[in-house]
This record gives sequence, C-alpha cells and structure tokens, in this order.
Amino acid sequence: MLSNTLYGKRFFPYYTFNICAGLDKDGKGCVYGYDAVGSFERGTYITEGSGVSLIQPLLDNQVAFNNQPEANYVAYTVDETVDLIKDAFTSAGERDIFTGDSVDIYVITTAGVAHENFALKKD
Repeated sequence: MLSNTLYGKRFFPYYTFNICAGLDKDGKGCVYGYDAVGSFERGTYITEGSGVSLIQPLLDNQVAFNNQPEANYVAYTVDETVDLIKDAFTSAGERDIFTGDSVDIYVITTAGVAHENFALKKD
C-alpha cells in the first residue's frame, strides 16, 4: 500500500523516504526502506532522513560489524538495541539541525508493540 501510494504520486512526489517495520509470516523482524517514488528494499536495518549520513556509519559498525573480526560481533538485547538507537539519534540531533526534537521508538515483538518517545533536544 505504501509503495503504491508513493508511486501514484511519482510525478508530484511527497518526497518522503519511509521505513516500514514489523514481523514477517515466520515471526522474524523485518524492515523495509522506501524512496520517494515507492521503490523499496528489505534490510537488516534501514536509515532515512537528514541524519542518515550520521547514523548509517554507526549502524554499519555496531550492527553489521563491517570490517571487523567475528570476535567483535555482539548479539544485542532489546534494551541494548534501544540504547544504541537513542545514542545514534542523540548524536545526529547534535550535529544535524534538520533532525527533529524527538524520536519515536517502537519495539515490535510477538508479544505486541511498545512505544517510547525519546526527547533529543532539551533546550
């Protein structure tokens, strides 16, 4: 539906780059990134928006462990993952004026969805 909506507006696009996440039919987490005209890609993690150039390298290093030995790999808990997200957005918010004042964090599990609004700017 999201892809069709964006593609339908391709000549006068919304210019939004969206992320859609959830659980697939096997109960495994999935995340998709969409460009402004509805093209999409499934990934292990996706970043979009003005802070992407600041957050993507951090996630490449801390989630994908690019260019690191296997001994450095970590299986993050849910709480550690949320803390990593908070750190990434705090860093982006300090360096990118277009990153908003807060980030909505949704933790999606088979037990349900938990939501937290994390304030980035406190001034």
